Amino acid sequence: MAPSTRIVAEYAKSSRSSCKKCSKTIDAKSLRLGSISRDARGFDITKWHHPACFSFASESLASAQEIAGFDSLKSPDQEALKELVDASDKALEEVDKKEEDEEKDPEERKTKKAKLSNSEGKVPDIVFSISDVKNKYKDATLAPKWKAFQTVIFLERDDGLRDSSKIAAFDFDGCLAKTSVKRVGADAWSLMYPSIPDKLQSLYNDGYKLVIFTNESNIDRWKNKRQVAVDSKIGRLNNFIKTVKAPVQVFIACGVGKSDGQAEDPFRKPKPGMWHLMEQHFNSGISIDMDQSFYVGDAAGRENDHSDADIKFAQAVGLKFHVPDEYFGM
Repeated sequence: MAPSTRIVAEYAKSSRSSCKKCSKTIDAKSLRLGSISRDARGFDITKWHHPACFSFASESLASAQEIAGFDSLKSPDQEALKELVDASDKALEEVDKKEEDEEKDPEERKTKKAKLSNSEGKVPDIVFSISDVKNKYKDATLAPKWKAFQTVIFLERDDGLRDSSKIAAFDFDGCLAKTSVKRVGADAWSLMYPSIPDKLQSLYNDGYKLVIFTNESNIDRWKNKRQVAVDSKIGRLNNFIKTVKAPVQVFIACGVGKSDGQAEDPFRKPKPGMWHLMEQHFNSGISIDMDQSFYVGDAAGRENDHSDADIKFAQAVGLKFHVPDEYFGM
């Protein structure tokens, strides 16, 4: 880091500061990051940001521990900052690689840019702050590595996971795992198709990031047994990941749909909120190549399907869609 510039982390003492990037208020007691530079008169000038709005690209930062005030932060915020710094490093590597590719073939670059998901187009911005990430979902405690943001529970950083421009996305129940609403528990599942482990490992080895997008409204509905619902869903997903021996990023939409008489949750499929959350905040800023990315789900609106949520989710995002029996070759 240049000697005239440094980064500081602290909890806002009031709501008087605003983020220099998004211009929105930084709430009191929420985590904020400041870039401190010295003006011509020798006075320090601090520009405050929400953590998710802060860019580490212009700073030479070896690790999050170099941030002033890091040791005074709560443990979850320390871990979140480490992940932000790591993600920034990966994004810079991707940018360097992209610049090399651009120098090789400008025409190819022009064609490819039109096919990237977040290069253009009207996509709603999801305001995301580290201070909004919790270790509990309402009154239910989450397993290690799992976090909650609004009505989404997520496993962001499975061991070995790498962000990518190529996304292989899947539904869970009825697609990757055979489950039943009558059975509860971490072990109450089986592989939907025997070819799944080899298929996922092959995708991972080919540079794809594996992502699961799954609805689970029972987590919101079972108010008196929410911990049971959370432990059952997360337990099944953890055991599935162990079985397939490939790192997976997971997003669980816990909210309810229109049929429950409440406002429809923006993260619940077929709404594209989970995809946009991943794309904007959990892919290291890497643009997604929609030509190579795809989504597999069983709710395709066929005669015996329980709904059409999966195919409509794929259509809303702009992904190629496959049903499981077709994709897994059964």
